[in-house]
Amino acid sequence: MPDSSIPAIERAVAAVPLAELGTDLAGAGATIAVAPAGGRPEVIVTLGFPAAGLREALERDVAAAIRQATGADARVQVGWKVLARAPQGNLDLLPGVRNVIAVASGKGGVGKSTTAVNLALALAREGAKVGILDADVYGPSQPLMLGLSGSQPESRDGKTFEPLVAHGLEVISVGFLVDEAAPVIWRGPMVTQAISQLTFQTNWHDLDYLVVDLPPGTGDTQLTLSQKVPVAGVVIVTTPQQVAMQVARRGLRMFEKVGVPVLGVIENMSTFACPECGHEESLFGTGGGESLAAECGIPMLGHVPINAAIRAQTDAGRPPVIAEPEGLAATRYRQIARRTAAALARRPAAQKHKFPKIVVEDRG
Repeated sequence: MPDSSIPAIERAVAAVPLAELGTDLAGAGATIAVAPAGGRPEVIVTLGFPAAGLREALERDVAAAIRQATGADARVQVGWKVLARAPQGNLDLLPGVRNVIAVASGKGGVGKSTTAVNLALALAREGAKVGILDADVYGPSQPLMLGLSGSQPESRDGKTFEPLVAHGLEVISVGFLVDEAAPVIWRGPMVTQAISQLTFQTNWHDLDYLVVDLPPGTGDTQLTLSQKVPVAGVVIVTTPQQVAMQVARRGLRMFEKVGVPVLGVIENMSTFACPECGHEESLFGTGGGESLAAECGIPMLGHVPINAAIRAQTDAGRPPVIAEPEGLAATRYRQIARRTAAALARRPAAQKHKFPKIVVEDRG
């Protein structure tokens, strides 16, 4: 393969569309490496986000684009490398975690915790190393959703927690530390201390993403997270109803004010999907998520239907991404996971904050 054909191959590959993300490989920030291998070009495309669900189709599309542009029959390999993205302020990265993604909502009852657990599982299915932190102190639900009710984390040194593991996720929750039948009656400082301990005293193990399930609203937990925890981005969960959108807007604006990047909006309970025929019907109105995303200039990450199976599977400790991986809900969650990770990959890379070296000379 002549060296002169390498730029043509690079241009062809860069222009391959990623319809799901509304961009092409160049716009997605992919790196492209081309090398001759016995007269046949070998092309390696590296994304900044996990995309196992797109890999095979993308490899075919890249090979076809090269063939059309140059006539060459290339060997194509698509992979990814997740880098740490800059958190808010000057906070240092969380040890053992490259990126913290918070999942928030302005009000309760919109399916935020269900969205958080399925987003985490979907990111893992796409090829990332993922953990989930249940920061919903007053209503911790991740132990039930992940089939870990009654479990307790181990402490090997009496100072730190080892996260539990479920379906490939590292998991920590205040629900592991309190009686699940007892109410959590804590004032703000106790909530702040609990969230800090769960976050910083858990031994996370080389995670690409730590998904944080926040309680609804804009109170102590959200402020603690924005001031102390290095959050790379937050996603906002709403439903199609105007009242839910209005409250979600307040939560979104709070994160903007404290400098936490908002990655996009997820509209939950978007439609009712008939389990018999697959027809989808809008029960709670339409356009709430799109309206919020357009108003605030952020991406619409996706829509999730309401379905009795989602509730049943999640209550049984096997959310739809695990229980029915080829089903409609799991497919939507994986699309949302790719879009969320891709939006985060466009953010600036994290920089280590270093103080200048100070040298004191004795001139006496």
